[in-house]
Amino acid sequence: MLSSKENDVLRFQQVQLDDLPIVAMEILQFARCSVNLLQAPMGFGKTTLCNQIIKQWGSKTEGSSPTFSLVEEHQGPNGILYHADAYRIEEEEEAFDIGFEEYIESCNPLWIEWPEKVVSFLPFKVGVVYIKIESTHTRTIEFYPELYTAQIQWKYE
Repeated sequence: MLSSKENDVLRFQQVQLDDLPIVAMEILQFARCSVNLLQAPMGFGKTTLCNQIIKQWGSKTEGSSPTFSLVEEHQGPNGILYHADAYRIEEEEEAFDIGFEEYIESCNPLWIEWPEKVVSFLPFKVGVVYIKIESTHTRTIEFYPELYTAQIQWKYE
């Protein structure tokens, strides 16, 4: 794996599954915003990376895909971390019904998959992880610790 920090961006290339604990720890150490987005098409590894973030957070509970529960809560030594998967949300009103804004306003770390489904709930600035496939077993991962929502690449591939 190759990693670099350029212009306030963490960049990891040739990332393999075994590299994810290191990537997750560096992302957590570099994070500035409580709300962070995971941007990638289906099957690129958003949940796998987020589960490593949860583990590096120190959670005793193992992460999974909260596709059906929408939001999972994980307790670690530094408090609560939320993992949300908005894939099944069809209308933003559904996010309102489950209290999505309360998770955001809690100021606890919140990592969101499929954030384009809940854009109107997002704060002005967020952290963003972009994942791109290099080959069957390797990825490029970029972490922007602070972006205005207007700067986000919503259809990143």
